[in-house]
Amino acid sequence: MSRPRLLLGAFLAALALGPAFLPEFYVTLLNYIGLYSLVALGLVLLTGVGGLTSFGQAAFVGLGAYATAYLTVAYGLSPWLTLFVGFALTGSVALLLGAITLRLSGHYLPLGTIAWGLSLYYLFGNLEFLGGQTGMTGVPGLSIFGFALDTGRKYYYLVWVLVIAAVFSVQNLLNSRPGRAIRSLRGGGVMAESFGVNTARLKIVIFVYAALLASLSGWLYAHLLRFVNPTPFSLNIGIEYLFMVVIGGARFVWGAVVGAGLLTILKEWLQGILPRIVGQAGEFETIVLGILLVLLLQRAREGLMPFFQRWVPPARWVNAPQSAAALPRRERPAPGETLLEARAARKQFGGLVAVNDLSFTMASGEILGLIGPNGAGKSTMFNLITGVLPLSGGEVHFRGARIDGLASRQIVRRGIARTFQHVHIRPTMTVVENVAIGAHLRGRKGVVAAALRRERAEEATLLHEARRQLERVGLGEHLYDQAGSLALGQQRILEIARALCADPVLLLLDEPAAGLRYREKQALADLLRRLKGEGMSVLLVEHDMDFVMNLVDRLVVMDFGEKIAQGLPRAIQSDPAVLEAYLGGVE
Repeated sequence: MSRPRLLLGAFLAALALGPAFLPEFYVTLLNYIGLYSLVALGLVLLTGVGGLTSFGQAAFVGLGAYATAYLTVAYGLSPWLTLFVGFALTGSVALLLGAITLRLSGHYLPLGTIAWGLSLYYLFGNLEFLGGQTGMTGVPGLSIFGFALDTGRKYYYLVWVLVIAAVFSVQNLLNSRPGRAIRSLRGGGVMAESFGVNTARLKIVIFVYAALLASLSGWLYAHLLRFVNPTPFSLNIGIEYLFMVVIGGARFVWGAVVGAGLLTILKEWLQGILPRIVGQAGEFETIVLGILLVLLLQRAREGLMPFFQRWVPPARWVNAPQSAAALPRRERPAPGETLLEARAARKQFGGLVAVNDLSFTMASGEILGLIGPNGAGKSTMFNLITGVLPLSGGEVHFRGARIDGLASRQIVRRGIARTFQHVHIRPTMTVVENVAIGAHLRGRKGVVAAALRRERAEEATLLHEARRQLERVGLGEHLYDQAGSLALGQQRILEIARALCADPVLLLLDEPAAGLRYREKQALADLLRRLKGEGMSVLLVEHDMDFVMNLVDRLVVMDFGEKIAQGLPRAIQSDPAVLEAYLGGVE
């Protein structure tokens, strides 16, 4: 058994045996750590992985707590029934708030979460039927099959069973097809959309998921204390939850538990020792914690989990099998069929015309080069074809159907995949996971199936496809390396493998040979020729003229957004307009 699994087994054994040996005070402390871990776990998913900062999670804890408190006290409903009512209420509120808030970006998003977090906090304290600032008493305890959880020791096992289940559900989710899409959200929205990920929908999904974990924590809190008032659901507590995530490690699932434990224990210890040092009571622990957090951000921005992983490397959760069921393949168009057609395509940015009424056609089975000097508009044209940018005028047709106006995720579904001028990868994900993002549309299982680990067969198929494409492009030895550790040239080859995972009929390559050595360029050219032989069509932007001229079937030359020439490579080399635009100095 590997060291990580041994450590996990030891941790679970210690959790199970803890109440038998620990004093009541420490059992209570562990209960609170478990409750905080649930909220922090949602923030790892939402903020640490998804890149969506929220200061308002304490308000969702309050929704879960007040829902069960009110329904059990006022109507005598079973607490187990109110758990699901609380989920429904919290999920509905989160869905509404997410639809409004997640449209914001930059610093406006956290400000938006502060706004609704404060609003819900004051709502709790001003509704008379919820007890106002005084709160609600008489919340009943929990029982399971007649066994009353009437002490902290008995309650402890319920709390930690749910925490461990939540940890593994989030771990399962992140190591799955939708999980890779979630991990691609941070800084990779354009790339994710280009491979079929509905990023707007996915942001709402993880927002609601995190809110439901917070609601579960609130439900447990209400029945543990049997009393609810607004104080534990304030903005200050929401900030503390973020502190927990930062301390443990925002992008590490187990960092939620580590951060919740360390902050809770440290805060309790400081509350006991600081009044004796200072000589008076007060919230001095907040000052000390603030100073410690600043020091942590300076010295360990990734939190404390990376330090633990120096001693215990993380277990490898992703395994790309050497064999699996084959994915269905898209029907290839007949050779010579008109595949792509741009009709007077135009793109303006204010008064700047980046693409000026550009028209060209591309046949199935050919490699077409799109070249021109720096700033000619080639990459802009790529973005117009793939839906990253909207046209200002003109049309783009693919296989006889108009595709301008479609979103990127709809265009890739039709059989167009691309690489990027500036590499778009997730550096902390493994190479095979990065490539598997390309196969996103070739899977069907969703978030619930992934969290419950009910998509293993499909996942094996997708990872096998990613492995096959990596071996195809010569990166088979780097399957489990972090993508950020690859050289730039290898990262560009990785992008090609990712595009091939989408099973395209048209491959758009934006400067694929940049950063490659001579032999790597030769290998790339051989790969593209093999793809052409298999019926793949390639639209290529490149500034290595030797590479282009020896590879492409035809060329389209751009300058200042306009087409100045098109034809066979030999004819283009001697075209006066091309020679005038540049001689050997292409973008």
